[in-house]
Amino acid sequence: MKLRNKPGKGFSVLLPVLALAFLVVIPPTLQAEADSSIQAQHLINSMSKASKELNYDGIFVYQRGNQMESMRLIHKADTDGEHERMVSLTGLAREVIRDGKSVTCIFPENRSVMVKRNQPKKLLAAQLPQPIEKIADFYGFAVSGKDRIADRSTWVVNIVPKDDYRYGYQLWIDEETKLLLKSELKDNSGRPIEQILFTHLDVVDNISPDLLKSSISGPGYTWYSGSAEDTPVNINNTGWAVMSMPGGFSQSDHEIQALAEGSMPVEHMVYSDGLAMVSVFIEKLDKESDEIRGVSRMGGVNTYATYTNGYQVTAVGEVPLKTVQSMATSVIQNRE
Repeated sequence: MKLRNKPGKGFSVLLPVLALAFLVVIPPTLQAEADSSIQAQHLINSMSKASKELNYDGIFVYQRGNQMESMRLIHKADTDGEHERMVSLTGLAREVIRDGKSVTCIFPENRSVMVKRNQPKKLLAAQLPQPIEKIADFYGFAVSGKDRIADRSTWVVNIVPKDDYRYGYQLWIDEETKLLLKSELKDNSGRPIEQILFTHLDVVDNISPDLLKSSISGPGYTWYSGSAEDTPVNINNTGWAVMSMPGGFSQSDHEIQALAEGSMPVEHMVYSDGLAMVSVFIEKLDKESDEIRGVSRMGGVNTYATYTNGYQVTAVGEVPLKTVQSMATSVIQNRE
């Protein structure tokens, strides 16, 4: 019997069939992971949309480290946009009222009210980009099962960072409304370090305007308006630059703040990868003895402060310490 030196025509015809058989046999696990990722991203997109478009009134618990607070959140969506009021139910009385233009923070303990231009929301659902695929190069997504939160059936979704410069999340998304009912911020070892948990949530057709008005009133309040003290700056014209940051991060905001009368203005730059955010504050100091150096942590928020060429540089973010340290120590002044 004579052996051929190369495959014959019959073999070449079989190649597509063999390749298809290989694909069918090998990747069921990979295909399942891909399907889970697509489902997770779809759920997250739906969650972000629901958080902006639905009317709801709920009670949630916010835990950060050893601290725990209970808050009431009232949200209304109409033709004028989003309106929101958050009221503390434990500890010091305070309220935060937000609309599309400004954020009003009321602090009865020192009888002060601070009004600032609108900033990104703290709750995860409003921070997520839409579509979520924008951050898929830096985070993986998966549906890990189902659970029950606030007497509602939920999907459990994992957001896992692809490097150790950012944190991960686990989300519990209501099956019916697609609202976020629970979230956990997880460190690089997978341990939860912050948690938001709704204990009660009503989704309604309409929110009365009275529910969005502050219940705190009285004479003697001092008002601080951010419209004058905080000056937005074109992010392309800043005199400062962060030379070292994780992939995917870019500057999203820049303003100059006057924190107190007579004090030097503080430049505030915000960097984000679409999910995680880091604020970098730069302040000119009159004397080096006023400098602050070192690290601090509260829950998932890490702070790194350093001093360079007469300026205090502080980076703060809900990211690992190595991220804020790398960013703070790489700040340079790119103008004379």
